[in-house]
Amino acid sequence: MTTDLHQLDDGAWISVNDSRVVNVSDLWRIARHEFCTCDLADFLAEGIVEVGVDPPNIEARFAGQCIQCGESGVTDWLTAGRVINPDDGEFYSVVPESVHIPRKRTRLAAAE
Repeated sequence: MTTDLHQLDDGAWISVNDSRVVNVSDLWRIARHEFCTCDLADFLAEGIVEVGVDPPNIEARFAGQCIQCGESGVTDWLTAGRVINPDDGEFYSVVPESVHIPRKRTRLAAAE
């Protein structure tokens, strides 16, 4: 079975199997990043720029700003959650307040 992945409402939501599962306005803790000069960025997600998959991960690039230094921009790829069993399509979200390490991707299966 396939997993349907979409970006909805002008980048406000990620939909997995027709359920809105990830929205913006969360505060993400980002370490080992190139977003700004803060060692641990407190990144306020203001929009979803791009979504993709790196099975079993659902990943996204977010637009927003670091609330510590004020730097604005777009993150590298952050894991938003996982679909562990594609047969039932159940989505498990990450906890944005946990510390996340973004990844650069040259080739990621982007959602349409």
